[in-house]
Amino acid sequence: MTKKGPLHLPARLQSARLEAGIDEVGRGCLAGPVVAAAVILPEDFDLPGLTDSKQLTAHRREDYDLTIREKAIAVSVGSATVEEIDRLNILGATFLAMERAIEGLEPRPGYLLIDGNRFRSHLEIPYETIVGGDGRVASIAAASIVAKVYRDHLMAHLAEEYPQYHWERNAGYGTAAHLAAIRSCGLTPHHRRSFAPCRPTLFDS
Repeated sequence: MTKKGPLHLPARLQSARLEAGIDEVGRGCLAGPVVAAAVILPEDFDLPGLTDSKQLTAHRREDYDLTIREKAIAVSVGSATVEEIDRLNILGATFLAMERAIEGLEPRPGYLLIDGNRFRSHLEIPYETIVGGDGRVASIAAASIVAKVYRDHLMAHLAEEYPQYHWERNAGYGTAAHLAAIRSCGLTPHHRRSFAPCRPTLFDS
């Protein structure tokens, strides 16, 4: 994506209405929850180099996460479990994680900026979806970093119990090493059995 200047705070934030940026991480993983973060930034927030978490090194994400949590008006993380992913499908579980993140914000936002092109919620808060928002809107970029750092830490913790899957390195994504471990060791309670590579009939005999 070509960037023209720094990420901006939307003009609506200059009014009395607080806006929250929302993004998720982990939709395509074979293991672990899907995680979303919601962030409300102050009008004068400035973090040079802020962009989509996927464009940053792990070390830079950690540094930015600390700064975002220190300077933001509000930060909240929500997740949907593997069981919810398998029951609802990944899209429905992603919306659920986002909704939980939004519900955890204090103060409550008056407007939502959602990364992507789809959103569904029971919350009565107006919103807009923004394709590529994590590279265009500061609060969404901040949410992408918070969600990524949170989930990476979680998967590294789970890897201590299941080291053969190398989740501390692949975060549950379907890398060659992860797929090889599934073939040789089978599935764990943290694998998404509704995802084709993890269907129980292939490994749980």
